Amino acid sequence: MPSIQPADFRQAMRYLASGVAIVTTGTAGGRRGLTVSSVTSICMEPPCLLVGINAQSEAHDAILASGSFAINLLHSDQEDLALRFGGQEGVKGVHRFGTASWTQGVVNVPLLSNALCAIECVLYDHKIIGTHRIFIGRIVAARAGHGNPLINFQGALRTLPVAKFCAECR
Repeated sequence: MPSIQPADFRQAMRYLASGVAIVTTGTAGGRRGLTVSSVTSICMEPPCLLVGINAQSEAHDAILASGSFAINLLHSDQEDLALRFGGQEGVKGVHRFGTASWTQGVVNVPLLSNALCAIECVLYDHKIIGTHRIFIGRIVAARAGHGNPLINFQGALRTLPVAKFCAECR
């Protein structure tokens, strides 16, 4: 059976709301990162997640070389970072890290200081699928921040307000 046409697939996927994250790896002058909206949890034992990355991106080879990466989930005030790491400003490599505060995590990967959530992973497995490589990361550390999530829906960056619940309502 033939596959759907790429334009039709792209149009259908615009209806899947997804969180926006910056995937980072490397140290010092070898730092690399890119914006993604294809992160998902896989399992709790061991705790793992999956991220899809274009095989032509700078971060692709850097993740393979380092064996570790971070998922920095963005909040609604970080649209500028999503665009910067998405290549909208034409900035590449380590220069993408210049407009925000970063720390190094326990597996020595760049963590966005004020991310909605930062998740550190060691590379568990990977596989090429067409133009992308699926990276499976075993989660070794995570830290939560504050704010409303930045999401990608219908080709635009949007926010999703976090509902506030009282303790008695849970």
